[in-house]
Amino acid sequence: MVTKYLFTILAIAASTAFAESCQNPQVEAASFTSLDATVVTQIAYITEFTLKCDNPLPANYALYAEVDGKSLTAARIGENKYQVSWTEEPSKARSGVHEVRILDEEGFASLRRARRSDPAAAVAPLLAIQLNHPGSYSGPWVNSEVLATALSVIVAYTALRNKGNILA
Repeated sequence: MVTKYLFTILAIAASTAFAESCQNPQVEAASFTSLDATVVTQIAYITEFTLKCDNPLPANYALYAEVDGKSLTAARIGENKYQVSWTEEPSKARSGVHEVRILDEEGFASLRRARRSDPAAAVAPLLAIQLNHPGSYSGPWVNSEVLATALSVIVAYTALRNKGNILA
């Protein structure tokens, strides 16, 4: 008798979970990264995206993201609009394409379960967004002060050498 109620409760919970998942997700995304590492201590990565599904989503539909093995929460910034952001130190920030894997609650729970047994485990994401980071400018190879000092030493050496040749 108790098992019958337990199966009924599980069936209701499963149907509720499947009713809230996004069917046929379509995404429009825009990304931004910090490009000047001379004035910041952290490189910022920001991805904003609009998620459109065939079925209507509840107002509290939570999404999560995984980037390079880090789990993040997608912040809801509007109706069906989300934002994922993170920072890295300029020395650790790599240029190139970063794949932002978006997961719903069910996918995120599956990922956490899989990671308990195997830290390198992967779960199919709801969708994936490509964020391109061209690299950060860390300043010129030679600072202007060093260049000015070197040029003034060369000019002074040349002037003193030529002065000796003129007086002799």
